[in-house]
Amino acid sequence: MSSPLRILVIGGTAAGPKAAAKARRLDEFAEITLIQREPDLSMASCGFPYYVGGTFDDRNLLIGSPAGITRDPAFFHQAKRIKALVETEAVEIDRAARTVTCQHLPTGERFSLPYDRLVIATGARPLRPPVPGIDLAGVTSLHSLADADALRAVRDQQSVRMAVVVGGGLIGFEVCEALRLAGIHTTVIEKTRQILPFLDPHLAKLVENHVRTHGADILLGHGVTEFLGENGRLTGVKLDNGTELPCELAVVAVGVKPNSALAQSAGLTIGEFGGIAVNEFMQTSDPDIYAAGDCCECTSLITGQQMNAPYGDIANLQGRVAGQNVINADSARFPGVTQTGICRIFDYTVGFTGLSEQRARDLGMEIETATIAGTDIPGFMGGKLLVSKLVAERQSGRVLGFQCIGPGDASKRVATVAMAIRGQLTVADLVNADLPYAPPYSLALDHVIVAAQVLENKLAGRMQGLSVAAVKTRVDQGADCFILDVRTPREFEAMRLGIGETLIPLGALRDRLHELPQDKDREIIVYCQISLRGYEAAIILSARGWRNVRVMEGGVLAWPYPREK
Repeated sequence: MSSPLRILVIGGTAAGPKAAAKARRLDEFAEITLIQREPDLSMASCGFPYYVGGTFDDRNLLIGSPAGITRDPAFFHQAKRIKALVETEAVEIDRAARTVTCQHLPTGERFSLPYDRLVIATGARPLRPPVPGIDLAGVTSLHSLADADALRAVRDQQSVRMAVVVGGGLIGFEVCEALRLAGIHTTVIEKTRQILPFLDPHLAKLVENHVRTHGADILLGHGVTEFLGENGRLTGVKLDNGTELPCELAVVAVGVKPNSALAQSAGLTIGEFGGIAVNEFMQTSDPDIYAAGDCCECTSLITGQQMNAPYGDIANLQGRVAGQNVINADSARFPGVTQTGICRIFDYTVGFTGLSEQRARDLGMEIETATIAGTDIPGFMGGKLLVSKLVAERQSGRVLGFQCIGPGDASKRVATVAMAIRGQLTVADLVNADLPYAPPYSLALDHVIVAAQVLENKLAGRMQGLSVAAVKTRVDQGADCFILDVRTPREFEAMRLGIGETLIPLGALRDRLHELPQDKDREIIVYCQISLRGYEAAIILSARGWRNVRVMEGGVLAWPYPREK
């Protein structure tokens, strides 16, 4: 009988444990060792903000199995016959000798472990900008369970009154929500002019407005140049315009970078973006070494380019592929990602998949977009608002991207479009998608289908659309356009945009055409609450000879700028 296969897995958060567990399921007799630098294993790191914010109180839920058993070394040994070494750091890979040198951190003891197959799942490191004072007590991140414990203690002890979050991405706003729920006055500082860079600007602005209604401050276009302190403890931050903000806590959330130093020192190929280069089998440039999770690069299924995708679900998928292939080589593939993500920010869900409009244009693609607003389910069932943007290739109609925000159920809409992108479906495919319908779950025409129908109309030339941002630009520049609101007088009085609009309700439009510009080439911009009536009004006007009628997509509900009340 041949000797059992010796498998080493470096990294015990997400991809590593998944790879080890998959390998065990395929080979009962392999010798599998898991090396983890932290004291905890298999942490649900995406749950850290919700533990900090008090959504749940038992930290063991972050490291527990579905059966409620803590995933500690004893669990891995008894349930999976995997040897888990915690507080142990892999410091060197000797590819020629096929060994990994490890150090037990509490004692400093060094030892070597042999391997036949090696999986590197070292994750990512939080970016720490080279700003004076960043090592002060009170400056932290939310990357490890220890970070989560420290921030949870701040919440429980109510020891902080004012905090800043540096970075306006997903993690930054999840932390912002957690701190606000703890009653801490919180300011988010974002160096660029927009939060949530994966969204197009007008959708990001809607989220920004929502965050402000929950008492958080947002400063855009300014970076932190110094963390201020006294006696080694944080007292404030200084911005690049000289402004100083007092605070007792600063959470730095400006992104992560692949933790690929160990692989690089071993001579493995590193990609353009700093991650370990792997093929579709999660195999590195050394055929006996695999990599998975945030430490490696992967392929965009849309562009074919390499990219980093530091998401927990991707780490688990890649770990599973690596774990299968260390036992049965080349039997599983990970083709790439569509870059899909979702988060909750107070009462809003923010979801996205594929390319934004800006990203697609930066890549030189010829695209068309459609923005819609509406409810997730019928009003009589308590429907909640969703605002979405669908992006497609103009010539082929291939779906390229989708963004969906609002208090409604965005998750299944994002999931639907993610699979459409994965299957290279077109707008025409989505227009007639057979999706589940019942009033508690959906409209008769689901939000995704409506977005596709609007985009189909634009691609076919049946509708000329304008984004709210484009309308705002025309108004600010004093463009010679006629702005027509076709809502009811009651809706108009309850909320008007204040952009020089004229109210003519849709039902009265045919009888009041004389009130419109008689120059049939003058631009008319028409809208309603969500612009369904706006589209119908545009059809009426076009049929009666007006040649430059455009619909403001998404209507009043997609307007992120100041309004009249």
